[in-house]
Amino acid sequence: MGAVPHDGGVTFRLWAPNARQVAVTGDFSGWDPAHKVRLARDNVRSGTWSTFVPGPGPGSRYRFLIRSGGPYRSRIDPVARQVTHSAGDAVVFDPRTLDWGGDHFGMPGWDDLVLYEVHIPTFAADGGGAGTFDRAVDRLDHLAWLGVNAVEVMPPFAFGGHVSWGYNPSHLFAIEPSYGGPHAFGRFVRAAHARGIAVILDVVYNHLGPGDLHLWRLDGGRRRHYGGSYFYNDRRALTPWGATRPNYDRRHVRNYLRDSAVMWLEDFRVDGLRFDATQYIRSRWGDVHDPGGRIAAGHRFLAATTADIRSRQPWKILVAEDMQRDPTVTRPSDEGGLGFHSQWDAGFVHPVRAALETPRDEDRDMYAVAHAVTGHGVGAPHERVIYTESHDEVANGRSRVPESVFPGAADSWHARTRAALGLVLTLTSSGIPMLFQGQDVLEDRWFDDQTPVDWGKAHRHAGFLHLTRQLVALRRNLSGATRGLTGRHTRVIRVDNDRKVLAYHRWSGGGPHDDTVVVLNLRTTPVRDYPLGLPRPGRWRVRCNTDAPLFGPGLGSVHVTDLDTEPHGHDGYAQHARVTIGPYAALVYSQDA
Repeated sequence: MGAVPHDGGVTFRLWAPNARQVAVTGDFSGWDPAHKVRLARDNVRSGTWSTFVPGPGPGSRYRFLIRSGGPYRSRIDPVARQVTHSAGDAVVFDPRTLDWGGDHFGMPGWDDLVLYEVHIPTFAADGGGAGTFDRAVDRLDHLAWLGVNAVEVMPPFAFGGHVSWGYNPSHLFAIEPSYGGPHAFGRFVRAAHARGIAVILDVVYNHLGPGDLHLWRLDGGRRRHYGGSYFYNDRRALTPWGATRPNYDRRHVRNYLRDSAVMWLEDFRVDGLRFDATQYIRSRWGDVHDPGGRIAAGHRFLAATTADIRSRQPWKILVAEDMQRDPTVTRPSDEGGLGFHSQWDAGFVHPVRAALETPRDEDRDMYAVAHAVTGHGVGAPHERVIYTESHDEVANGRSRVPESVFPGAADSWHARTRAALGLVLTLTSSGIPMLFQGQDVLEDRWFDDQTPVDWGKAHRHAGFLHLTRQLVALRRNLSGATRGLTGRHTRVIRVDNDRKVLAYHRWSGGGPHDDTVVVLNLRTTPVRDYPLGLPRPGRWRVRCNTDAPLFGPGLGSVHVTDLDTEPHGHDGYAQHARVTIGPYAALVYSQDA
């Protein structure tokens, strides 16, 4: 579909089942209506129209002219791979013009992934204005230094207006021109791969627009006040963002959405997709447990799309933002599930943030935190994405973690130490950890689409930044001492709701450099000589102490040492050691032998 360049010209094809006549015009015809080129029906039943036009090629601008009664209406190609702007012209684009050079990137193992979510204009902004993909390339060195190996890009598709989060896409096949367009995005992907960083793209198929939406009544077909061929034309069209839910019951609409996903994976070599708000694809109001609101065709669309993608490129990861902890999301398509590999886990972020932000120590629910750590019923670790900050959690009246802890003093001791505990929980629990842009430099301002990350905080909060880097390295086992943090096994050793201590054991195969124990103190007073069972006898070395002085001012009040076990059983283990831990601090231990 769309504009497909060949030697000597371009084939134009459009699905417009209610049209009586379709033509194409552009710079190749001087935009003269008298010289428009008519498209012919491919066949009566398909609803598609096509023609070959000699002369135009990549870079040529064009529009479709569609008539269903009355005058022609000018519309942007629904499958335009490039646009001048969201309400401008389509541009013929040839993905063969993308320069991949020596790109032979291999997707990291999913148990090794650490994600970093970015909004291009605010992530990559500099003194010259809002960020673009080319400017974002310069930020990739920071992520590589941090140890991050996957960047998740908020939707970069052409949208109405000048600024946006990206969740109002007008064109699902075209990169927003102000971000640099398709070639800039290709350069970004190639640069990320050169640094060992995968690119995960956030896609929006639960609604479209509603601004600058040329799909709206594209070919004149409509019912009452609804949107025509591409949309439901009854109350199923209604979403929290407008009456623009795609009609998943129509094969051409399903193919249109599926082709968008496949194009980004194949033509632009992205390494995975995060599907936005899948609960609104398979239910009218986002509650899949309400049988009256289910959209069966939406479920089938998701299952068929993931099955198709997995058959093409099974190593690429598919993530759903469903937010209901529904095992159906990650169940294989051929078993009645949606076929995603992973899903964002509301069961982690909400109890963990509640524990971090609660003002009084005695009110912290350590059992809820323990459940969040283990995943309470989730399958393999990679089946959930865990985080304390995301674009949703730090916007629309919700603050960054340190600002929530101590409003107006996000760099205070209380705010820094509890934000650090959030990092530890995210990067040592079972799941795929994700950070949000600026979280590593203790950014305190809520997210919006116009205010850049204050990268000057990287210098002011250098200690916190280095703590983040050390925790990422431990999570990915970069030093070879904490393989257990990438493993599939978690056992809670102790939940002490009185003293606000939580300890848990992570492991893969077990043994030295594998078994890893994490101990957290969510109280403002230190804990000394605390008996704790450990999975193996011998010496346990401190791999990280978040209370160490190098991680910021006011830290280091409690002396922490390696542990030597005693041969007396505790917590279900045959040996134990006595742990001392600072206030609002976390310790990570493993063994050398």
